[in-house]
Amino acid sequence: MRRDFLIKKITFLLFLISFVSMAQHHENEQAKHSTDKIEEASSSLKSEIKKFINHHLLDSHGFGLFSYEDESGKKIHVGAPLPVILYDKESGLNVFSSSKFNHGETVAENNGNYFKLYHGKVYKTDAAGTISYDEDKHAINTKPFDFSITKNVAFIFLVGLLMFLVFTKMAKNYKTNALPKGVGRLLEPIILYVRDEIAIPNIGHKHYRRYMSYLLTVFFFVWIVNLLGLTPIGINVTNNIAVTLSLSLFTYFLTTFTANKNYWKHIFWMPGVPTPMKFILAPIELLGTIIKPFSLMIRLYANITAGHIVLMSIIGMMFIFKSWIGSPLSFGLAFALSLLELLVAALQAYIFTMLSALYFGSAVEEHNEH
Repeated sequence: MRRDFLIKKITFLLFLISFVSMAQHHENEQAKHSTDKIEEASSSLKSEIKKFINHHLLDSHGFGLFSYEDESGKKIHVGAPLPVILYDKESGLNVFSSSKFNHGETVAENNGNYFKLYHGKVYKTDAAGTISYDEDKHAINTKPFDFSITKNVAFIFLVGLLMFLVFTKMAKNYKTNALPKGVGRLLEPIILYVRDEIAIPNIGHKHYRRYMSYLLTVFFFVWIVNLLGLTPIGINVTNNIAVTLSLSLFTYFLTTFTANKNYWKHIFWMPGVPTPMKFILAPIELLGTIIKPFSLMIRLYANITAGHIVLMSIIGMMFIFKSWIGSPLSFGLAFALSLLELLVAALQAYIFTMLSALYFGSAVEEHNEH
């Protein structure tokens, strides 16, 4: 009897231990499954934030303000379309609204030709929107010449028109009145600062007037488009390296074609330097004339791009943390960085204008032959 009771007791204990082990294993599996779901959701959210940042930085064929899903689950985009202008030898000129692309979700048809927006570029395709690839997974469809009015181009025109109207009105006002009116009261101290603190010290009293129109134009243009890039509309004109390249080329060509003989003499045949060294230094000096505008291009592009990436990343952290500590902290950092970006917007305009004036000054400097 005692042996049978002991066997039953041991058997019950083994059953109890196995039951607890199974329950613990089931609980661990549930916890692991829950953790996997959280990690999967977090990874999906991070990918969505990264995709949004990339979309914010890129140029596009239309203005996109926001999007939402209706009751049927269809995604609705709210924004404004812009004209798409394409040309290729086969189909000729094609002009239509970017709304036909539906933000890259549909194929646009125009005069029997089909076009698809793929990774920000327009390709010719068929009615089904087929994209063919090579061995390196690059699209090989015909890519027509794209002369479209993108959102960056539209704002370049808008800022140019705004500057033309404001400064034309200021010039007319000075013909009848020595004191500025309206917005001229705000702009006059800035214009005087560019003249007295940038142009005259770096170019000199004799030649600075030749470059003042360009220096004022580039200063206000860069400053205004940088400020617009901080708005929710997401217009990042100087974040486009083609824009910074164009501005740098203007500085380069003005420096090159207005330079005097002393400038070129000190590049190709430096006075006071031994003759053998002149042959070594001349290519280096000539290369330096190209590196200068290249540094202008990279400096403006990199600073603006980095600022937008950091700011958007910090804002995205609010949606990742979702806590009473993390979200307010991210919001505070984003707010502080936004204030810093206001300073950077003006600072980059100042640096670009200052360096351009410095290059102009070296081009027209009159050296003493002694």
